[in-house]
Amino acid sequence: MGIETHTILPRLLTTRPLADATILEAKKRGVEISTLSFIDTAPIHTAEVIEEIQAALLMSTTVVFTSMNAVESVVEIMQDQQPDWQIYCIGQTTKSLIEKYFGEDSIIGTADNAVALADRIIEDELSDEVIFFCGDQRRPELPDMLFAAGILVTEIVVYETIPVHHKLNESVAGVLFYSPSAVESFFVNNKLDSRTLVFAIGDTTATTIRKFCSNKIILADKPGKEGLAKKAIDILALN
Repeated sequence: MGIETHTILPRLLTTRPLADATILEAKKRGVEISTLSFIDTAPIHTAEVIEEIQAALLMSTTVVFTSMNAVESVVEIMQDQQPDWQIYCIGQTTKSLIEKYFGEDSIIGTADNAVALADRIIEDELSDEVIFFCGDQRRPELPDMLFAAGILVTEIVVYETIPVHHKLNESVAGVLFYSPSAVESFFVNNKLDSRTLVFAIGDTTATTIRKFCSNKIILADKPGKEGLAKKAIDILALN
């Protein structure tokens, strides 16, 4: 009588929740995905911030969003208002939320990352002033580039990033990272086996990863967490 054997599927850790369909597709292709978030976010709705958002809602102006968290925080205050905003944004999820709450016609420019978005804003020459809704750990590139080009940037910090320090109890074949803050939080309590593949949403996240390990880093082909996950599944799949 033969001995029954079970194939151990490669495990992929995502540090941000993925669509159920992506997780199911991975399993069909022989990859187990586990989810563990290493950061949390919370809207900042102090009286001062609410007043700043409400004042912006009454303006006809150019607005910049680089995260879905910023959009959601503003929408909570917006209620039924429809501001006269021209909006620049990055990220497919962020773009979809803006289309849902502000209308597709409100978006006048998109890009794959903050640097490219700053270039687009500068090249368009549509405004010499923008409002940037951002988080407390926003990257400096976009506002610095706009300022250097003579564009006034009014920053309204509408959400905060909170590190969550988990300890991994299992080895994984790959880890998906989507932000520098999640990388920093992950490595507080964890080290990676040298064979573990690391997948990064962009160059800034990859640069942060290199501060903590020398593992092979694979970048997303295009923005979006689902796209990065599918690339990882393609690489790790048994079939």
